[in-house]
Amino acid sequence: MAQVEGRAETESTVKNAWQMKAMDANRYATKKTIAQGMLDIALLTANASQLKYILQVGEQHQFYKLMLILISLSIVMQVTAGVLLVIQSLVSIAKSKNRSILNTVNHFVDAFIFLSVFCDIMKMNFGLDPAIPYKDDQVELLKN
Repeated sequence: MAQVEGRAETESTVKNAWQMKAMDANRYATKKTIAQGMLDIALLTANASQLKYILQVGEQHQFYKLMLILISLSIVMQVTAGVLLVIQSLVSIAKSKNRSILNTVNHFVDAFIFLSVFCDIMKMNFGLDPAIPYKDDQVELLKN
């Protein structure tokens, strides 16, 4: 009798351990999704801050128009990707006809995110740093 109870207890422990692993994978995916969303919000906030800076500096900035275009494109693509992700989460993947639509939406999301990151890399190469104030005096010192 004790042997049967021990075996049942062992099977129960193995079953609980398997369930804990499955829960851990779900928890990991949830935390990963939350972290990715927080990074997306941080990038959007940084772009908004850079847009504010470039608008304050105005035409004095050497690459004003290029920076304005790159920052605006990045913000528009980030918002579009976010809206598509929300739409994607609302559509059921269980139906086979929705799978092809969701696959297409997923490709568009990937493209928007890639292009947004590309715009961010390009704008960083043109020296936009809101931490360093832009003054006409500094340009004159560098010219001399």
